[in-house]
Amino acid sequence: MNYFKVSQTHKIYYEVCGNQGAEPILFVHGGPGSGFSEHDKRFFNFDKQKVVFFDQRGASKSIPFGSIIENTTQDLVNDINKLLDYLEIDNVILFGGSWGTTLGLVYAIQNPNRIKGLLLRGIYLGNKESNEHYLNGGVKKEFPKIWERFSKNVPKESQLSIPKYFLEKMTNSSPTEKKHFSYEWAFYEISIFKKNITKREVEGILEQIPYESLSIMEAHYLSNVCFLEENYILKNLEKINHIPIKIVHGKEDAICPLKFAIELNSKLKNSELFILNGGHSDSEPEIEKKIIEILNNNVW
Repeated sequence: MNYFKVSQTHKIYYEVCGNQGAEPILFVHGGPGSGFSEHDKRFFNFDKQKVVFFDQRGASKSIPFGSIIENTTQDLVNDINKLLDYLEIDNVILFGGSWGTTLGLVYAIQNPNRIKGLLLRGIYLGNKESNEHYLNGGVKKEFPKIWERFSKNVPKESQLSIPKYFLEKMTNSSPTEKKHFSYEWAFYEISIFKKNITKREVEGILEQIPYESLSIMEAHYLSNVCFLEENYILKNLEKINHIPIKIVHGKEDAICPLKFAIELNSKLKNSELFILNGGHSDSEPEIEKKIIEILNNNVW
């Protein structure tokens, strides 16, 4: 097990896979809090590619599990620099999905000299509009029953926003309540992340993923609008206009609507947007195929 100490509190788990002599690719997982999985390795050809995988602070195999102490977007950006320095990697092609696009873009804006190219799947801009869509009824029309199940966990008389209420329950309640609110948060997300997903499929996925770290981390980050100045990414795109960027986005993405990918692409000077059939999941057939194609063709 490879652990790297990034602070007095946190050790992050990482793996370096594939051809050690090849140009490095950095895989940045979503969530926040989901960690990377063995399934994520399917995108890569380890005979020809060197890939760095890591679990962000508090996520999956990183220690301490589910910890939101010293856990902000800037902390995660700093951790990437520390990890790359430790591995003696000067620059990378960065591939991130969902929250991984947010963190990847923030990292690139702050460290443009370390990024050779960006592959971004399921654009999430980490701004108020994106958060409002996801957590304040933006999916209600398309998924009324799922929205009702999720939102009814917050009493009408509560003065707290949905993420703040869930976060309060996940940090300051009984073990039974913590588990309930963690499960309900993750159930909501997985229920809308892929086209035509069944309840049974959702329950099966939740048995396989570290949903407790996913739920508490997402509630923590979204309660704080991702610890970013409003529209930080859109305001700083000139810093990455020289970097070649490929954007892959599902036409029916319910978590991160297509309009955000279109907006980002329209404001970049060196990007290409691929709009494909599918929702938010990278397992949607067209999305998965396009990601593999871009990585294999090494368009950078």
